[in-house]
Amino acid sequence: MALKPLKWYKQLTTKKGRLAAGAFLVEGHRAITQIVQQQPEAILEILTVAAPPPAYRPYRVRYVTESQLHALCTTQTPQGLLAVVRLPAALYTDALPPALGPKVVLLEDVQDPGNVGTLIRTAAAFDFSGVILTEKCADPLAPKCVQSTAGTVLAVWIRRTPHYLMLATTLKASGYACMAADVHGTDNPIRLGSQPRLLLMLGNEAAGLSPALLDLAQARLKIPLSHNAESLNVAACGAICMYLSARP
Repeated sequence: MALKPLKWYKQLTTKKGRLAAGAFLVEGHRAITQIVQQQPEAILEILTVAAPPPAYRPYRVRYVTESQLHALCTTQTPQGLLAVVRLPAALYTDALPPALGPKVVLLEDVQDPGNVGTLIRTAAAFDFSGVILTEKCADPLAPKCVQSTAGTVLAVWIRRTPHYLMLATTLKASGYACMAADVHGTDNPIRLGSQPRLLLMLGNEAAGLSPALLDLAQARLKIPLSHNAESLNVAACGAICMYLSARP
């Protein structure tokens, strides 16, 4: 099989390139190991500057130079390994999966890729099954976002769609408690732990949630803060809420 030109891999750092190739990049041994453990069949190829660890032997391996790897990586200090990973099915659609799971988080217009990646990682850590993103959210497969997920990007189902309000309405009609994190809310977030099925809604870093989602919410949760801070970063707020959802 003919080797792909290096520019093909570089194109995977753009959404257009990822869609054309049906693949995205994951950097670093720890993140790739997470993919191997969760969805080993999703890995298409390993790029490395040295002999890879034994766990990667089942995969096609391409050896590259340090300078070539550095040109493909987006981190300042590449870790010597890149994986080409198959694009998750239906990620950019509004088709909910058959197995929804008991807990889903919705991110509305969260634009910082670090925040989106951290929230996906946190969702996976607290047994959320899925993450719904609006089109104005950072792309979950953009390199900085994937890096922030620390390899957990395939641990949950993800949908990035303009029809997020329709999906939220569908989940509410299916018995999911729709709960919004809202700086102007009055409900205690401790309520999150008593929901057998939960849709947790988190909004834009500056603007918060839209009126449409707030109207859909059955509770508007406010994390009590001291006078030293007016609000929390959305990733910190999401982490607290997801932690509370895991408490009985």
